Amino acid sequence: MGLSKFFILRVLHDGPMHGYDIARSVERTTGGCCSPTEGTIYPVLREFEAGGFLTVHEEVVQGRQRRVYQLTEAGRAAFRVALDAWMEATAALQDTGRAFAAADRARKSRAGDDGCCP
Repeated sequence: MGLSKFFILRVLHDGPMHGYDIARSVERTTGGCCSPTEGTIYPVLREFEAGGFLTVHEEVVQGRQRRVYQLTEAGRAAFRVALDAWMEATAALQDTGRAFAAADRARKSRAGDDGCCP
């Protein structure tokens, strides 16, 4: 699951909201790293609705008709599965980063030991 989809599920896990609020919540949650546009968010929301991960109902918000999205139990389960997968991927990336740093230190140490330039 891509990060945009993951973070859409993440913010909906907090409670129901309409599309604009979802986009702003994703942006806040990620510190601006992920800023989904309407062209990104609404196709994902339709996909999640078709997959049974969320429900939609109409509501008037500040005088405007809005579609409000809410996770279903299937959506909550999908978020838990995605969270576990991203945590495993994050751990693998951290391990890779540590291994790269250790290999880089070893390479630099060997270069210094053989009289090469500092």
